[in-house]
Amino acid sequence: MMLEVGRINRPHGVRGDVVVSLTTNRAERLKTGAVLASEDREFVVRDSRLHKGGWIVAFEGVSDRSAAEAVSGTVLYAEPINDPDELWVHELIGAVVVDQHDISRGTVVRVIGNPASDLLELESGALVPVRFVTDLLPTERITVDVPDGIFDLTVDVGAAESHHHESGGSS
Repeated sequence: MMLEVGRINRPHGVRGDVVVSLTTNRAERLKTGAVLASEDREFVVRDSRLHKGGWIVAFEGVSDRSAAEAVSGTVLYAEPINDPDELWVHELIGAVVVDQHDISRGTVVRVIGNPASDLLELESGALVPVRFVTDLLPTERITVDVPDGIFDLTVDVGAAESHHHESGGSS
């Protein structure tokens, strides 16, 4: 499974460099030699540096401004980093959410990025803030301690999506 890790925003200069925004807290995704992918090609990092809160990146095969313009807007993906001390967003999908009363509330179908707290979306459409998670077995069971009535709320997920950008979590 590939994880979204960033986006190529725009060209920077005339030599093929691009401005990249990361959607991960793992800067090593842009180290020299790192391999990223889009829907239709691979990108190998030739060089990268911090610049005004973002990254200037040189990719192999992107050698002039025209090539940089052609890849602008590209979403970048990478394989999950094997780190037993990290929990990855994709590991939450498919897990059953159980509340503090040991009542099964449904299965996580996706995680929605939200500034206050990422939200677990259950197949019923219920949204559970990640901050209420008290225990978990990735891909199996997530125990939450939520305020009474949270599962009585209904949300139009389509309307919520029009106001929130899905971040994909950390990777």
